[in-house]
Parts: sequence; C-alpha cells; structure tokens
Amino acid sequence: MILRSDDPSAPKPSEITPKALYLDRRRFIAAGVAALGLSAVPAKAAVVIRSTVPGGPAVADKPTARDSATGYNNFYEFGTDKEDPQRNAHTLRPDPWSVRVEGAVAKPGALAVEDLIRPHVLEERVYRLRCVEGWSMVIPWIGVPLRDVLARFEPTLGAKFVAFETLLDPERMPGQRRSVLEWPYREGLRIDEAMHPLTLLAVGMYGEVLPNQNGAPVRLVVPWKYGFKSIKSIVRISLVEAQPPTSWGRSAPGEYGFYSNVNPTVDHPRWSQAKERPIGSFLRRDTLMFNGYADQVAGLYAGMDLRKDF
Repeated sequence: MILRSDDPSAPKPSEITPKALYLDRRRFIAAGVAALGLSAVPAKAAVVIRSTVPGGPAVADKPTARDSATGYNNFYEFGTDKEDPQRNAHTLRPDPWSVRVEGAVAKPGALAVEDLIRPHVLEERVYRLRCVEGWSMVIPWIGVPLRDVLARFEPTLGAKFVAFETLLDPERMPGQRRSVLEWPYREGLRIDEAMHPLTLLAVGMYGEVLPNQNGAPVRLVVPWKYGFKSIKSIVRISLVEAQPPTSWGRSAPGEYGFYSNVNPTVDHPRWSQAKERPIGSFLRRDTLMFNGYADQVAGLYAGMDLRKDF
C-alpha cells in the first residue's frame, strides 16, 4: 500500500525516516530505526512512517513517558486498579492470534494479525488519549487506518455499525473470572466513525509492539472518544446493521453512552468532565471538545443532540 497525503505540510518522500517492524508468521518484532530510506527496509518488514494526519493538540504536546503509559491504564481483564494490567498481563499469550471479520461484508474471514496488517504501510501517529476519569496521555501509536483494513473485506450496504469483541479466555485474562463487567468486552462504532481516517487499528506504541497491558497484539484507537472506546486484544470485528451493545453501555447505561465523545459540557453523573489532568503533571487544564479533534470530526455529528447522544 502506498500512503499519500493531501496535507501541504506533509514531508517529501525523501524526507521520511522509515522505521521497521519485522514480521514473522507468529509475531511482530520491533527492529529499530531504518535510516537509509525505503529501499533499505527488508522485504518482509512493514514500513512505519510518521503520520502527517492533523492531530489536534497532541502534535503540540510532548509524549507521555513510556513507563507511565504502560504502567497506568485500564484493562479490567487483568484487574480494576490502574497498576493491575502491568502486574498481571504476563498471563496473556498474544501469539498466535487471529482476528475474524464478518457480518455485512462480501469477503468474511479470519486472519492472523500479521496478515491483517502486512499489506499496509504502518504509520506512527501521536494521539492524545482522554480517559473518562479525567486523566490524559499523549501516545505515539503504530498502526493502520481501520478503514483500510475493513475495505479488504468489502463492506456491503448493510454495514451501518462496526462491533468489536475482545478475547474471552479467563485463563489468559484472569480478571474475566470476576463479574465486574459482562464478558467478553464489547465496543462499537458507527460505520462513518470507523471509516474516519483518524480511527486507527494499532499494533504498536513508542516504536515497539504493543505491550500486553496496552492491548496486545491489536487494539482500536479513536482519539476523539473517551479511552474505554478503544477496545483491546481484539479477536472479532462484525459489520452490522443495528447499533451493537457495548460493555459499559450494558453495565451503566446512564453513565456511558454509545457515542462517548469527549465533551466537556456533558458531565459524567459522578464527576465533571470540564477539566483534565495530563499524566506527569500536577496541573489540570480545560478539556477540549472532541479531545481537540473537532476540526476533523465535528461534521460526523452535525444536527445531533450531543447531550442526548452522549
């Protein structure tokens, strides 16, 4: 796949410093920086370029320290405390792993993660993640636009929504032995949200493959929505006609709506969303509409009542 950009600020091909993530049949292996141009990248590698997709405030913020991004997060499959995923996710075995794409597509099927990603140029995109609890991070993700992956399965006219499902395996994900949520974890997007160029299917972060605690081997990243919409360790993607149920929507429908867009004017029932605290800072700052990506995504919701459709 050849990546092109209409952004006038995009670098010339000769100015791009590619990175490589070597792939074998079983797993991605981080291979460091390839500094001699595209021709220097081994044929079996997936090229990683720095994305020029407009990124809202994230392009101006410094990335969060890697140790913070990998050591403080939500992944209830490994515990409900923020530090639990890093402590407990060693039980996850992301190798081998496959993702099934089904439903309203002309070519349903299951592919190993490396085969799902291999035909595409991997991009490094610096996105800001805003958690519903009020903290935020800036993370350099590595992945491909979800729309490019879905296009290979040829969505049909019946594809109005996209449903996602996490692995169900209490042995590898011991947090699923507790009934804190209905397992497996499920999330969903409207088809135009899924096909938006900012929506990323991520396989790495900080120049490396995804750590277990951050959703290995493949996760969703939707930067204008609260973090719980970015489902981790995906095994199934279904294109469907009706709005799919979501885990947090089932657990607390009055607190977690289907859209879950970052909106400082719509408070969570138990706390305000008007302010946020970047991890690594003691200071709070104003939360931006759509997490700062309003210029890119506000048009998706034109005419909608964002207090009703929260």
